[in-house]
Amino acid sequence: MPVSRAPGVDRRLFLASLLGAAAGVAGLSGCAESSAAADSKGASTAPLADKVPAGTSLKIASYQGTQQLQFKLAKLPELPFTVSSWLNIGAGPDVINAFRAKSLDLANNAGIPPIQAHYQGFDAKIVAINITRKPNYVFATKPGSDIKSVDDFRGKKLAFSQGQAQGVVLLRALKQAGLKYDDVKLVPLTSNQFLTALQSGQVDIAPLGNTQSPAYLKQYESKGARVITTDVVDLLNLLWAPTSVLNDKAKAAAVAAYIPQWAQGLVWSYENPDVWNEEFYVKTQNLTLDQAKSITALANKPLFPPSWDEAVKWEQETADLLAEGGFVKKFDVSSLFDHRFEGIAAKSVAAEYRS
Repeated sequence: MPVSRAPGVDRRLFLASLLGAAAGVAGLSGCAESSAAADSKGASTAPLADKVPAGTSLKIASYQGTQQLQFKLAKLPELPFTVSSWLNIGAGPDVINAFRAKSLDLANNAGIPPIQAHYQGFDAKIVAINITRKPNYVFATKPGSDIKSVDDFRGKKLAFSQGQAQGVVLLRALKQAGLKYDDVKLVPLTSNQFLTALQSGQVDIAPLGNTQSPAYLKQYESKGARVITTDVVDLLNLLWAPTSVLNDKAKAAAVAAYIPQWAQGLVWSYENPDVWNEEFYVKTQNLTLDQAKSITALANKPLFPPSWDEAVKWEQETADLLAEGGFVKKFDVSSLFDHRFEGIAAKSVAAEYRS
């Protein structure tokens, strides 16, 4: 029985746009005992090395320089490998393209990009999980809009990015409101096009991150724009890497060494909002201090689960939701997780940051 899909949404358009668009690691051998079985594409199950071999390097995504700044401000130990490049890249479709081009080894994204990569036939694995319990996104209206709730989305043009967190947040919000895909018009865009689409009236609604909405409202609230909040969350903030990188023993050891620093950097910024507001949002993002405070007030407390069971369940629900709309084919998401790395992040932080 064919699945329903919103009128005017051509899956080929989505795919076209997406395809174009510490000196050692203590205790890693213990984590390797939970290594998952090799999958059909030959993912490695070799135990993780205790130390990173000399000369190892990784190319790591650091959108807007966030990672380097966190590491610097938190005064974390020097990484036991070379970061040959920090790439200012964050959007899921861009990360997948960079993975394909072998210009990126490790990235930080939400749960949907690994699903999209799988659908496109690119093999990559999740290596670390941070659970987010509070919404990271709001739904912004175009200037002059009379939309005041998700129920008002019926018949409206909604910015939709199939391969990004914003896309799944929108789909979950529609489902929660009892709206079907053919009740709305999904306009295929990537998140970096959302603001322009709102400003021009190309769309009526677009999901914006909590970091974006203050600046948008400052410019357009007087012209009738508003934001609609919901309790819909995008549960997963994760690190992932191409399977080819993880099959390299030296690079896999470097990834395992990076995970604790990533987790500790997130904890530090959460515990030091005043410094983070000034050093990141004010100095690098040109926001006012009040805008910065409004963002950090909504920040999620980092939670690194020792077990990935909840994350796997959530990822499966997300993949199934996309499959219901005909955007991907149904599949078992357990193949997306490299369980050799399970628990590394949790062991690197205080007990209050383990969910």
